[in-house]
Amino acid sequence: MGQILAWILEYGYLAMFGLLALGVAGMPIPDEVLMIAFGGLVSQGHYNFIAALAVTFSGSMTGMMLSYTLGRLLGKPLLHRYGKWVRLTPSRIASSENWFGRYGTWGILFGYFVPGLRHVSSYLAGTTRLSVFRYMMYASAGALLWCGTFLGIGHAVGMHWEQVAKLMEKVTHRIGLAVILLIILGGIVAWFWNKRKKNVT
Repeated sequence: MGQILAWILEYGYLAMFGLLALGVAGMPIPDEVLMIAFGGLVSQGHYNFIAALAVTFSGSMTGMMLSYTLGRLLGKPLLHRYGKWVRLTPSRIASSENWFGRYGTWGILFGYFVPGLRHVSSYLAGTTRLSVFRYMMYASAGALLWCGTFLGIGHAVGMHWEQVAKLMEKVTHRIGLAVILLIILGGIVAWFWNKRKKNVT
């Protein structure tokens, strides 16, 4: 994080754009922590909020479009073969595929808020040949909501953004794992419920 902050302070919006694009595409960069840090720097007068929102939105959409394009061109085999290098373990991929199969475009919209899911939902959208227009509509709405939320948190806490960022770094993956487990549990319960209804009828 110290090195990341040094890059942001030295290269400003350009560094934020590049880091966020790589992070959303799947590289090991703490995206939420990065957003909160940037929001904190905005609150201290280093950057403009509207410009920061535009840059972070552009960076996240660049990462999402990169993943979508790779998924469309190369398909799932690449994801299973090299996913481990960008934090996409087989269990995360399976959970994300289950989510995407059930909720599709809604997974793109809200997947931003679940670590792991946002890294693979765009790729899966590409492999399933979701139309570019439909994909961009949901992806851009999710990006705007996600960027606005975490920039807003960083801006709101102001001088305390470092403490909040450290806390987020600790709990983000736990929250993401909990959400994915709840989704799987919900799918299992729904499956048993439907099976029971069929047996009754």
